[in-house]
Amino acid sequence: MFNTKKLIVGLMVLFTSLSNIQAAQKEIYIPGSGELKKVEVTKTEKLPVLYYNGYIITMDGDTPQYADAVVEKDGKIAFVGSKANAQNKYANARMIDLKGNTMLPGFLDPHSHFMSAIRMVNQVNVAAHPVGTATNIPQIIEKLKAFVEEKHVPEDGWVLGWGYDQDLLDEKRHITKVDLDKAFPKRKVLIIHVSMHGAVLNSQALKWAGIDANTKTPDGGVIARMPNSTEPAGLMMETAYIPIFAKLPQPSETEMLDLMKPAQMMYTSNGYTQAIEGFSHTSDVDFLIKAASQDRNFIDILALPAFTEMDKWFNNPKYPFGVYNKKLKLQACKITLDGSPQGKTALVSHPYHGGGPSGQKDWKGESSITQEQLDGITKKLFDAKIPMHIHTNGDGAIDMMIKTVKKAGITAKDDKRTVIVHSQFQRPEHLPEYVTLGLTPSYFSLHTYYWGDVHIKNIGKKAAFFISPIKAATEQGIVYSNHTDFNVTPLDPFWVLWSAMARESREGVIIGPDQRVDAYTALQGLTTGPAWQVFEENRKGSIKEGMLADFVVIKNNPLKQKVSDIKDNEVLATIKEGRVVYKKIGI
Repeated sequence: MFNTKKLIVGLMVLFTSLSNIQAAQKEIYIPGSGELKKVEVTKTEKLPVLYYNGYIITMDGDTPQYADAVVEKDGKIAFVGSKANAQNKYANARMIDLKGNTMLPGFLDPHSHFMSAIRMVNQVNVAAHPVGTATNIPQIIEKLKAFVEEKHVPEDGWVLGWGYDQDLLDEKRHITKVDLDKAFPKRKVLIIHVSMHGAVLNSQALKWAGIDANTKTPDGGVIARMPNSTEPAGLMMETAYIPIFAKLPQPSETEMLDLMKPAQMMYTSNGYTQAIEGFSHTSDVDFLIKAASQDRNFIDILALPAFTEMDKWFNNPKYPFGVYNKKLKLQACKITLDGSPQGKTALVSHPYHGGGPSGQKDWKGESSITQEQLDGITKKLFDAKIPMHIHTNGDGAIDMMIKTVKKAGITAKDDKRTVIVHSQFQRPEHLPEYVTLGLTPSYFSLHTYYWGDVHIKNIGKKAAFFISPIKAATEQGIVYSNHTDFNVTPLDPFWVLWSAMARESREGVIIGPDQRVDAYTALQGLTTGPAWQVFEENRKGSIKEGMLADFVVIKNNPLKQKVSDIKDNEVLATIKEGRVVYKKIGI
């Protein structure tokens, strides 16, 4: 049995050992004070560090390659090769014995919502297994009540829940304001749908939002109504929900700044050295810029400013794209083109079985904007050399994206690396178009477990079985990534790997047996793929000389594990540019 305890002790020594210590002054933020203060600190210079005696998987190439040793110096990878050569070249290096554990490049989050990690502190988990424990509407209400008691929420205060999924409730229906009003007649209650594309509001929250029987449903939106009435039932989705979400109460700036560390620790404890803020309102971007200015980032954070606020950030020198500032980069414009498959708001070419989310007949979902509007935004962004990450779940939305890129005259040779986020109900004939146009998918294979059975019911077996077609895409040479869409699903990277390899649903159905991939291909979706998608393949995502010294140390080698064991692996340590930013305690 490998001595992982000694490995962690070694990493702790690495973290604390210093040489050439010099006194210096630096401005640092004092938590809770809202102030920057000058204090005496030490400037340190670490010795080179040599890692050895483990499965060091470099991810450099199309097939698995191992290294005997890796040397980190000044935050970068200085050497990859044999241990003997490493010791000859770096005789003064501090030695870290991996004790037979596995080292990989730091995992790269391709798509999530970093700001959710901050906001979740003041929200209630009302999700079903395995994310939460709610199985019916009374249980959700009891969880909300317990939160009120624990947090002493005033009578006119807010109660926010997250992770609610009607398909996994015993009642098999959406919660309504009637359910919530009985328990919360005075407080405002909002429960965010698991897709993060909508929420259920009680009567007090609807009143706060200005939603009543006279409110028209906006284009691309859903306002569920009470039976035989125009009275809102509580469910708001897509464009009807976006303005509500934008003005929800937030923690104070001081509280949010202090939460930057625990938010990043959610990522580092799962082996990630990069996080994505996947739909960034300008207020979020401003906050992240301030946090970066106070040196609060210890992993890379990439923000995607929202297309709905282009008038605020486009061509504004305050918001430069493609450059890092203290580990913060504005990467691309985020366009949300349609909704979610599990919410029945993704735009598809054939009607959903059983109608729409509020009973609509012959329902195919809707796009958030028209083809003409999309064409205009696409041209504007391409002309400005701003990359695009476009949320497209349904095959109808994918059709729209293909049309808009063709109209703009963009092909793979232009190297725009336009990321199709989710790219779920993709048809086989879309893949050659992706190759020609240079479109790169960020898949969401966890859907095969969480909602695979639901998709078969809602959209049919043929479309459901081709969801996140990683095997077919990679066979055509398409670079892909694979994400969690946190907090839609947990950040756990091993579940991401397992879902790509097993594609097993909650009920044990294999959702597309021919689209299962091997462990190395699955690992590419968390390393080399996401690095390429953000134009950083020469900076991160693999272990080779000159790259950032971003590593994750895990307990077992995924290339040697049984598929059924993959999701039970463990992160032992995460290292960002040579600095240990997470280490597991108690092993």
